Amino acid sequence: MRDLIFLSQRIPYPPNKGDKVRSWNLLRRLAEHYRVHLACFVDDPFDWRHEETVRAVCESALIRPLSPFRAKVRSLRALATGESLTRWYFHDAAMAAWLDEQRARLNDPHVFVFSSGVASYVAGPAWQGLRRVVDMVDVDSDKWRQYANRKSGPARWIYGREADKLFAFERSLARATDATLFVSDKEAELFRDSAPEVADKVHVVRNGVDAAFFDPAETYEDPYPDDVRPIVFTGAMDYWPNVDAVVWYARDVLPAVREAVPAARFYIAGANPTREVEALRELPGVTVTGRVADIRPYIAHADTVVAPLRVARGVQNKVLEGMAMAKPVVATTMALNGIVAFSGNDLTVADDAGDFAAKTVARLGRTETAEDARRYILTNYSWEASVREVERILESD
Repeated sequence: MRDLIFLSQRIPYPPNKGDKVRSWNLLRRLAEHYRVHLACFVDDPFDWRHEETVRAVCESALIRPLSPFRAKVRSLRALATGESLTRWYFHDAAMAAWLDEQRARLNDPHVFVFSSGVASYVAGPAWQGLRRVVDMVDVDSDKWRQYANRKSGPARWIYGREADKLFAFERSLARATDATLFVSDKEAELFRDSAPEVADKVHVVRNGVDAAFFDPAETYEDPYPDDVRPIVFTGAMDYWPNVDAVVWYARDVLPAVREAVPAARFYIAGANPTREVEALRELPGVTVTGRVADIRPYIAHADTVVAPLRVARGVQNKVLEGMAMAKPVVATTMALNGIVAFSGNDLTVADDAGDFAAKTVARLGRTETAEDARRYILTNYSWEASVREVERILESD
């Protein structure tokens, strides 16, 4: 069995947000074929309770605390050095020392890096000669570009600067390493167009869905009152694109929905809601749950799942999980950018507030389950197939 250094920006468990869904499913399956040596950060104190779950699938692991506040302050050094904020955000001397120790100790390990934010640890000359694969997931620099386009004043400048600096690093990283992975054809195409000199190193590895876990045939206790027509949004609620999405939906879309269906209620189910999200509790027909032990009951008993994202990159797991649970989904074009073409009435696209409201109302009127959506997920989104592709890339010459 070969050694694999697996470097991740965040502890992969629990898989309760998009990046952790991907990193956990890759990690635990790769651990069946490699001796995995994991290096990662914990940026949410809640996640420390899952340390042993992660260590159990690894040969060794370094799990370091990361304070988001201190990391943001530290990242400001980049303004003086000309580097990206993201690279300094994840700077940690103990992490660098441990990784160098593994490089020296292990016999010709492969290296798998989850996200460009932590890739600088293994980008230097000392790591040349090892097979290095970087899973960028999506073109993160373009997400910063989208942020800049929606901001004004100093924030617009900072986000625009970060888009430029991070892309320069992403491009140099792709040149220096052996393979770069993206979650969808659209993300890969965007990067190939922007960095044509590395086009032959770019690969697509789709997300999967654990269809046995997200199984609508299971019985889930109903978390909703009997007299409501629940509409649910799931996701980490300290992530700005999610915050922007639920604020827009609650303020601009939901009133028209409730005018047509007074029993409609919008449930925002996800950990760490910001103050802006918490403030939505004051609006009629809005419930903010905060962290939930299991997201499946909220999907299983919802009338519809919504994904009103106006800033997005990659693939939205909230859409895939809703479809896996045979629920109708209403989503923006942006939320569907990375999803393989699906035709049918179970997935509806809307981009302006009035159309989104009308299509939500239409979904609330349905009584049948979204069986076509479930079949689509089973056919197109298999973690087993994705991991086989990662292994093929790791073992390629």
